[in-house]
Amino acid sequence: MAGFRHRAPASVDISMVAYPSVTLLIDLGEEAGVVYETHGRHERGSVVIGLLPGDLRATGWGVGELLQIRLDPVAAAALLGASAELSGTVATLEDVWGRDVGRVEDRLRAAASWDERFAIAADILGRRLGAHPPVDPQVAHAWRRTLTRRGRVRVDGLADEVGWSRKRLWSRFRSQLGITPKRAARLVRFDHVAHLLAAGHAAACVAAESGYVDQSHLHREVATFAGLTPTALAVAPWLAVDDVAWPASSPTQRPAKDGERIPDLR
Repeated sequence: MAGFRHRAPASVDISMVAYPSVTLLIDLGEEAGVVYETHGRHERGSVVIGLLPGDLRATGWGVGELLQIRLDPVAAAALLGASAELSGTVATLEDVWGRDVGRVEDRLRAAASWDERFAIAADILGRRLGAHPPVDPQVAHAWRRTLTRRGRVRVDGLADEVGWSRKRLWSRFRSQLGITPKRAARLVRFDHVAHLLAAGHAAACVAAESGYVDQSHLHREVATFAGLTPTALAVAPWLAVDDVAWPASSPTQRPAKDGERIPDLR
């Protein structure tokens, strides 16, 4: 989770970077000022961003607050239902969660601190676990292995580990997590690359460490998932949510209190 406060009455225009999670963005401003744009679709207010949303931008104007919650796709399936319907899209949180979203927003908005908001959100999510059938244990295992290996896995190997055929794993994985095992591996590896680039590592070294054929291969993958060059990805404001990828000493951040993360977007 991360909390953001945009304090200046100025415009915000951020290109979002693909991340191996389903993301909830809960708008806690007095007015729903942020607009999310992708594939010609526009959504305002609290939203759910599925895996691989493509060229996604967040734009807005004025003062506001936002709670971001990243959900592991396995957890997202249990909380929100099969992620296949969310992949590549942005949907309003009400469409996915139901009409009680307004009450959730009001409760979070009334909290006295970011830490209290995080605790409230964790409690609400915990109560929703089990609202939908969990993913198959074999699918959950394949996802965990993909994460721990930083995307450097083979689908045949994953299928052998869980005792399924490649075709069965591909089908069940895609229907439950909204992404194929191969695409998931590429996304996870890209995320690792984004962390390394943001930490200041040279693209050539990152390509070698991450298992790409060469630096050109790395460039193509970064362009596919972020629409950016490795140099531009390394300084993408959207990565500011991550302490590992974006050190606290970064000039794009300023001190925060009470667990708050406040990227300076002015």
